Amino acid sequence: MTVARRRTLLIAGAASLALPRVARPQAPKRRPRIGLLSPTARGARDEAFVQGLREHGYVPGANVDVEMRFADGRPERLPVLADEIVRLRVDVLVAGSTIGAKAAKGATSTIPIVFAGSSDPVAGGLVTNLARPGGNVTGVSLALGDGVAGKWLELLAEVVPGATHYALIWSPTNAAATMFVREIRAAASARGLRLEAHEAPDRAQLDRAFDAIAASGAQALIIAPSPFAAAQREALVAFAGAKRLPAMYFAEDFVDAGGLMSYGPSYADAYRRAASYVARILKGARPGDLAVEQPTAFDLDVNARTARALGLAMPPSILLRASRVIG
Repeated sequence: MTVARRRTLLIAGAASLALPRVARPQAPKRRPRIGLLSPTARGARDEAFVQGLREHGYVPGANVDVEMRFADGRPERLPVLADEIVRLRVDVLVAGSTIGAKAAKGATSTIPIVFAGSSDPVAGGLVTNLARPGGNVTGVSLALGDGVAGKWLELLAEVVPGATHYALIWSPTNAAATMFVREIRAAASARGLRLEAHEAPDRAQLDRAFDAIAASGAQALIIAPSPFAAAQREALVAFAGAKRLPAMYFAEDFVDAGGLMSYGPSYADAYRRAASYVARILKGARPGDLAVEQPTAFDLDVNARTARALGLAMPPSILLRASRVIG
């Protein structure tokens, strides 16, 4: 090969190396996908979760997708809805209450699960340890602890001091239901009050409970926590109003709907805080390493408009302790 020929090849080779490489088109990165499984109908709690996502930089439809499914107070639908969410290949599955989280846990052992509002995640079989849950489940507990159920009756007795006959509506769908009934019975007995407990895990039994309470002459009403009760919020508030029964509820959204009083941790805030777990998991944290959060604050919410409609003078002791007064 001549010197001129060798020089030509070298120049051609150098020129080819200098040419820019054509980049191959890359498939767009898939947005994270979050599933939300709720035992109730859509409401303020789910909106609080979305707000929590936004606070952590995740905007649905922009940089994250959220798939929501609602059981509308029919717990038998939860396993089917959980399977449906899992088939969508979500990156994290958020589940409301113990029964929602149990349905999610039954549908997957690999997708991270964040529960929002479990009354007792250990007794409910969601985790074995609050500090280090292990497995694929963690979240925000709304465990009320000893004495809170009795507090519902104590506060209501301050509002209606002349009442001696109380009715309680409760549901075994809550893992801590037996504790609630036991505590309220003990508080009523200590005060010399009559308490009738009505089990209502579905609409048919709730209607029977309504009839029994109306016929019994009960003077006040307590609604214990359960996913079914949350789904029947409007019906429960309407019944109490129609029968002119002062009522104590377990969550603030009952007061927003016209209920008289509620006492306990904020359910909406629990859903909002669940979003912080989702954010950490999307950034690489393992759910089993994230301690279960427990409630530290209990709110007393009062609807003064409802009190006036019932002809009640709300005691100053209640108003001073209230976290929020409507009307």
